[in-house]
Amino acid sequence: QAPLVESGGGSVQAGGSLRLSCAASRDSWSGYCMVWYRQAPGKEREGVAAIDIDGTTFYANSVKGRFTISEDNAKKMVYLQMNSLKPEDTAMYYCAAAYSGGSYYTRFPPETDFGYWGQGTQVTVAS
Repeated sequence: QAPLVESGGGSVQAGGSLRLSCAASRDSWSGYCMVWYRQAPGKEREGVAAIDIDGTTFYANSVKGRFTISEDNAKKMVYLQMNSLKPEDTAMYYCAAAYSGGSYYTRFPPETDFGYWGQGTQVTVAS
């Protein structure tokens, strides 16, 4: 079973909402910062939101105030609540896990720290 499996993507009208889920199937994710990334066709991959081991969250400026990342450690789930969606949010969304070696992140985790990636779930926002 893949360690990270995303779900919840789909098509929505601008202004709508979606909640993405990431099922993390490893026995332990201790020490990992969980991250949502996205990539639109022809564009670079963009970090969207992250939640560190102490609950600290990081957001891209483009989604602040609209997206919320959360996790349920008991269920080994990570969520991304997306509200007020815009056409420019259209992308493939990926869940990832970043390992800092035990210290807390003070900024959005760099991709070089990502040990695990999911396969992605497509989000399409129509204008």
